[in-house]
Amino acid sequence: MNNGILYIVGTPIGNLKDITLRAIETLQNVDIILAEDTRQTIKLLNHLNIKKPMISYHRHNEESKINQVVELLNEGKNVALVSDAGMPIISDPGQYLVKYLVENKYKIETVPGVTAITTAIVKSSINSTRFAFEGFLSINKKQRKERLESLVNETRTIVFYEAPHKLNYTLNDIYSYLGDRDICIARELTKLHEEYIYGKLSEIIKKVNENPLKGEIVLIIEGKSEKELNEENLQIYANKTYTQLVQEFMELGLEKKEAIKKTAKLKGVSKNQVHKECISI
Repeated sequence: MNNGILYIVGTPIGNLKDITLRAIETLQNVDIILAEDTRQTIKLLNHLNIKKPMISYHRHNEESKINQVVELLNEGKNVALVSDAGMPIISDPGQYLVKYLVENKYKIETVPGVTAITTAIVKSSINSTRFAFEGFLSINKKQRKERLESLVNETRTIVFYEAPHKLNYTLNDIYSYLGDRDICIARELTKLHEEYIYGKLSEIIKKVNENPLKGEIVLIIEGKSEKELNEENLQIYANKTYTQLVQEFMELGLEKKEAIKKTAKLKGVSKNQVHKECISI
């Protein structure tokens, strides 16, 4: 018997009309649906007049459920994986299952759908050419600090998900580490109370303190400008000697000749001048 197929199915993030024809067809034809929250998925299935058995598959049981899913696939059953909203696996369960199935050569098909990331960013007015999706920040203070510190010099637009009850805390942390940047808060996307709020972080923090927000939230924050980053780097380089810079570049893997050339360019001096000071390296 041929093994069954796992279908990764994108579902609406709010407006039920956003489901694709292919997603409907897939949900109609599979044998079983893995649902992050069966209470949420049953609403969608009822709307589509689809009756299928469901298995609860969420963050706290996903690893322990892999064997059960594999048994179903081995029996030739086709299985759909859905999250509460949007594309599964993106900040949702399913990563461990897909990794296992890929490694063991099971067949997987993706049925694309809407995602909150792209829905939010295209209307954010913040550069969408390059962006870094960070998902939810950890509530662990140490991990949170390390993540935000790693983003201080990120030049791409940064995207976070956040829950409303943690929004003030997160906005203040972002402001502390990244400074007063342009931000867009997108909430309740495609739903009745969809809202986009634009401004500087300092302004938005004040607004949110005065009028707390509800619903699912996406934060889009501008990255550090290349100009600002270059100016900061030049200031750092200005405070270092030729020898210090050459040694640092060599530690990063450059040959001495290239390290001298790069140092001379940064310092605005001749290569010979740098070479004389660094001859002992």
